[in-house]
Formats: sequence, C-alpha cells, structure tokens
Amino acid sequence: MAKKPSPEAKARRKAALATPTDIGSNATRDIEGALNAVLADTFALYLKTKNFHWHVSGPHFRDYHLLFDDQSAEILASTDDIGERVRKIGGTTLRSIGHIGRLQRIADNDADFVTPQDMLAELREDNQTMVQKLREAHALADEHDDVGTTSLLENLIDQAEKRAWFLFEASRSI
Repeated sequence: MAKKPSPEAKARRKAALATPTDIGSNATRDIEGALNAVLADTFALYLKTKNFHWHVSGPHFRDYHLLFDDQSAEILASTDDIGERVRKIGGTTLRSIGHIGRLQRIADNDADFVTPQDMLAELREDNQTMVQKLREAHALADEHDDVGTTSLLENLIDQAEKRAWFLFEASRSI
C-alpha cells in the first residue's frame, strides 16, 4: 500500500502548479470546477460517440460510421483546449478515468446492442445536454469577466449545436 504524502509534500506539489493569473482565487475555483465537469462530460461523450462508431450496423452503416468518426474526432480535439484553459487560469484539471467518472453528467451506454436510430437519438440528446452545460459554464465565466473562457465556450457551444443538428437531420425519415 502506498504511503500518503505529508501536508508539506502536498503543499509543495500544489505550489509548483501556481500559474500567474489576474483571475481571483474564487473565480478560479468556480470556473475550474465548471470546466472540469465540462471536460469530464466531453470525455464521456467522446467515448460514447466512438463506441457507436465502432458498433453501428445496418443499411446506413457507412454514413453513420463516418458521421460518428468525424464527431468523435471533433469532441476529442476539444479536450486539450478545455484542459489547457483550466491551467491558464491557475486551476488543476482531471487526472484519471476515475476523476472523469465522478464528474461526468453524460451517461455511459454499455449496452451490447443499440439500434442506429437509438444511437442517433441518444447522441443528439447528449449533445443538447452539452450545449446546456456549456451555457451554464459560460454564464459563470461571464459573471467573473473571464473573456478567454467565455470565448472558448462559445466555440464549443457552436460545435455541439452543429453535432446535434447533424444527428437530428440524419435521424429524420422523409
């Protein structure tokens, strides 16, 4: 069993990550929490989208397979921007799969089989949930005059809205 670090060791470890910022400590704490929850949701949505990419089947296989692959790549690409934003404002970010699991609000889907229509609907709902959570984080960052975070979140909102739109259109029967 690993020995727990002393309080002094913990303080030294945290001090090494003290990023200079003009954002106050309360703002950093609040925004760090909001962004880490968004980051956990982003990883959960990435893995679910990739899962559906790997397991989609049926007459529209190629279209859905490519759609899910494109969307999962976009989602994964956003994780670095979110994590780096947390660090830029002096916060610390996710460290493990367990940490993601404790913070994520996007539900996993471990089903053995999901129909393509259910995949489209579930991902659309998850992306709409992401838009809602991103807007909540945006309001918090705006409250603290954190323009860098609000700008990042505005781009992420636009991306999530576009994904939800594509998933909606792909699920429509004419």
